[in-house]
Amino acid sequence: MGKNFKHGFLDYPVYAFSENYPHGHMEDWHSHDRIQLIHTLTGVIRIQTHEGIWIIPPGRGAWIPAQKKHALLSSGDVKARGVFIEAIADTDLINQCRVVAIPALLRELMSSAMQIQTTIQPNTRNERLLQLILDEVRILPALAFNLPDPQNPRLQQLCLNIKSHLDLNWNLEDTAQQLHISSKTLARHFQRETGLHFSHWVRQAKLMQAMIDLAMKKPVLNVAIDLGYDSPSAFSAMFKRELGMTPSDYLNQFQENE
Repeated sequence: MGKNFKHGFLDYPVYAFSENYPHGHMEDWHSHDRIQLIHTLTGVIRIQTHEGIWIIPPGRGAWIPAQKKHALLSSGDVKARGVFIEAIADTDLINQCRVVAIPALLRELMSSAMQIQTTIQPNTRNERLLQLILDEVRILPALAFNLPDPQNPRLQQLCLNIKSHLDLNWNLEDTAQQLHISSKTLARHFQRETGLHFSHWVRQAKLMQAMIDLAMKKPVLNVAIDLGYDSPSAFSAMFKRELGMTPSDYLNQFQENE
């Protein structure tokens, strides 16, 4: 756990929690008996599963199924809130990791649930509040803030190389030549293993690193150069196209959520 972990009343299928993580805080592979929805107010959380990487910037959340093995790394000083939900609390809850938007109503519901410190009585405001949380988490919009990992060892090594050298121009044809295969073969295998086109995966890797770097207050110019863009404007255009907001709009969220 991080620092200053607090929670609402535990003896119920749903309970809220808050937690602070200092910059660089790491949690090794672990799992929870309950579903975890963790929502960041400040900072960025990087969650690793055996399927890939999930990045949670301010104002977003991560849905982690019960018993799902995952590791955690915080960038910046992270303030987080969330809920733990019994896996049997509702059978129609999703059973896959995903990054989700956190509407204002759910954010306030989790904040209110943090104040519950007594047994939940039937047909009371507290019970209705927690049941409303269950209603809200069913309809959370999923966001494409994940980077799926291939299972093929050769493609795994390729993806590690790409993530280690994001400043390079990773085009399909040149990369296929390095692997001594045709570009069609690489494209087909990469799509099958990750569900993404090769160029989309590379772009997503750069975007997710940018989200972490910007959270660490690295200047936009430096982020653009480190990710291989010719200019800050080219980087900003990609960022806005993928996220629907400029780097400046993204950075403003950090102040809004503090």
